[in-house]
Amino acid sequence: MNLLDVPGSGPSSPVCSAKGCRADAVWVLAWNNPKLHTPERRKTWLACEEHREHLSEFLGVRGFLKDVVKLTEWRAPGEDRA
Repeated sequence: MNLLDVPGSGPSSPVCSAKGCRADAVWVLAWNNPKLHTPERRKTWLACEEHREHLSEFLGVRGFLKDVVKLTEWRAPGEDRA
C-alpha cells in the first residue's frame, strides 16, 4: 500500500497522533527531548480536541512539552508565510 493511500496521510488531512485515533488534528504540540535534541529542535505531535490534554500531560510530566498551538496558527521553525 502506498503511504499516500493511507487515510490521513495527506498534507490536507492531518490526524491526531494519539494511538488509534483517526480524528482530525486541531492542535500542534511542539516538544523536544533535551537528552536527544538540541534546545531549538522541535518535534511535533498533532492532537484532536479530545486528546490534546492527555498528550500535553504525557509530554509535560517528562519536561518535553514546549508549546501548544492551534494547527491553523502553527509555523514550523524557519517557515515563512506570505
